[in-house]
Amino acid sequence: MIPGLQPKILMILEDNLHREDFSKISPDVVNTAPQHLLKVEYKKTNKEARLGNELAPKDVRDAPEVTYTSDPHAFYTLVMTDPDAPSRKNPSSREWNHWLVVNIPGSDVAKGEVLTEYVGSGPPRNTGLHRYVFLLYKQPEKLTFDEEHKSNTNGNRSKFSTEDFAKKYKLGNPVGGNFFEAQFDDSVPALHKQLQG
Repeated sequence: MIPGLQPKILMILEDNLHREDFSKISPDVVNTAPQHLLKVEYKKTNKEARLGNELAPKDVRDAPEVTYTSDPHAFYTLVMTDPDAPSRKNPSSREWNHWLVVNIPGSDVAKGEVLTEYVGSGPPRNTGLHRYVFLLYKQPEKLTFDEEHKSNTNGNRSKFSTEDFAKKYKLGNPVGGNFFEAQFDDSVPALHKQLQG
């Protein structure tokens, strides 16, 4: 084998798989599929988002570790959203914003500015599978955001639009993404109670 050939082939295969799988969230969240795959790991429960795999709400209670290759001199925005609120058949509250971190220096998400604190998946009973989508944008520069800060007890997160947010701040198309699906489990009522603040 020619040195260096295998990683390039794997990257091409991953990108092809990625584009095909991201058709499951376009155009419900974004019109243009992300360029690269984000690694989204829930360390406490040893679970990982894998382009539409099913994860239980009880396993995604705590914020995941999100990793990606970045320009260390650039700033990024990370969004997690549910386009299937309250259900995929009736998405009248599309999108429900689960997490929003801006001005992330390079790939250090922990040093970003949190506008919407993380809330795990909480699909209502009998609403089937919901998609939970992570999108990463490269900002043109460090920005000033005028969005309302939302704590993890604030349930007023519906009708968010990732596309409109990206346009407002001139973020362009997403550079990275991933998603998983989840449906109701016995941990969801406690989350709904938490969101009533």
